[in-house]
Amino acid sequence: MILNRAESPCKIVTLGRSWTVAKSLCLAVCTISILTMMLPAAAWADDWPNWRGPQRNGISQEAGWNPLRLNDGPDIVWRKQIGIGFSSMAVSGDRVYAMGNTKKGGDPNDQSQTDVLWCLDAKKGGELWRHAYDSPLQPKNYEGGPNATPTVEAGRVYTLSKHGHVLCLNAETGAVLWQTHLAKDHGIDPPNWGFAGSPTIIEDLVVLNAGSYGLALRKRDGRLAWKSEKGPAGYASPVPYEWKGKPCAAILGHRELYGVDAASGRVLWKNPWTTLHDENITDPIVSGNKLFISTGLGTGSTLFEIGDTGLKELWSRKGFENWLGTSVLWQGHIYGIDSKRGAMECLDLDTGDVRWSQGGLGVGSLMMAGGRLIALSDKGRLVIAEAMPEKYVRLAWTQILDGKCWTVPVLTDGCIYARNAAGDLVCIDVSAGYSELPRVRRFPSRTR
Repeated sequence: MILNRAESPCKIVTLGRSWTVAKSLCLAVCTISILTMMLPAAAWADDWPNWRGPQRNGISQEAGWNPLRLNDGPDIVWRKQIGIGFSSMAVSGDRVYAMGNTKKGGDPNDQSQTDVLWCLDAKKGGELWRHAYDSPLQPKNYEGGPNATPTVEAGRVYTLSKHGHVLCLNAETGAVLWQTHLAKDHGIDPPNWGFAGSPTIIEDLVVLNAGSYGLALRKRDGRLAWKSEKGPAGYASPVPYEWKGKPCAAILGHRELYGVDAASGRVLWKNPWTTLHDENITDPIVSGNKLFISTGLGTGSTLFEIGDTGLKELWSRKGFENWLGTSVLWQGHIYGIDSKRGAMECLDLDTGDVRWSQGGLGVGSLMMAGGRLIALSDKGRLVIAEAMPEKYVRLAWTQILDGKCWTVPVLTDGCIYARNAAGDLVCIDVSAGYSELPRVRRFPSRTR
């Protein structure tokens, strides 16, 4: 039997074989082709190598994972105690990078603390390596510990402590490649609650929310590329965007929202933005020439248009306040947690109108994967809902953690990683598994 490669697999020339055999082979080839096309989209995993994911927008493209598995209770694959803190998780390949603050150990009378960067096996939770350095817990009106999330890029992992330690380590071995200290080496002191913005890689630079208008280090060796005035910083992470072909960063600072040229640090525009107690925590969301920002404690949300010389306000509203968790922008709509109402809400980006609102999240956080919202309440309840503007549709919910949960969860490769302030890190299996992804069930919604 000869298969003519230039033709369709079903065009089979038989030599000395029956037509029945030819038909059987044709059917087998076609069946394999159809099954291949029907493989779940989750056959590939979308890494989450840094704060807010690969595009720094809080969205993963991973699909095919099964939220309905949570309705029978969480399938906890592993759990790990990583120490006190609010740093989220970075997942690259088969590794999870997470941070926490612990006591040094050894002498029980020694009360000094260390920050620990953990490298864990993503599927089993086993420790691959760790790196620790002296760092006070500093529980100032909250539990304390690290705020910023590790950033993994090109075989390296970059971290920033609340006190200003900046480290670059080999992601495979944990060996320190370079380190510097923002206060000791560059004269930049931490803000009231410590540095919280995660390191952002823009071309060959590590851009940080430090000083009045940012600071950048060379990612290869940690040398200073540029720095701004020595004023207090905000708590948000720098957000990369492009303006007229040049890489830039939008940053929510101490009392201003500003944009900088990433290569030089030149301030392109700035706009006053103040939040009670100077708690400018959430990231700007940039889409084209539009910029959305929302903060809590009575401030609310605004949509701006970015111009050559500054920002032009398009609309503003007090009724939607992101305090600790940044929203996501998806298909012309903002999805986020209104901390004032403790509700997950959907807003029309162009108008600011609320499309729906669903309570019960407190000051929780969310991300999105495969067109679904993954939210964690401040008391450890995991909620999965459709990212759709027409109405709130809950797919699944379950309790996964106890205690305070201010840290955004992460989904990658069919697993959700989540932690609480005390440092309990869990891995939840939401892979499609052996069965076909069930049809989405519709639940009654509550809207207002």
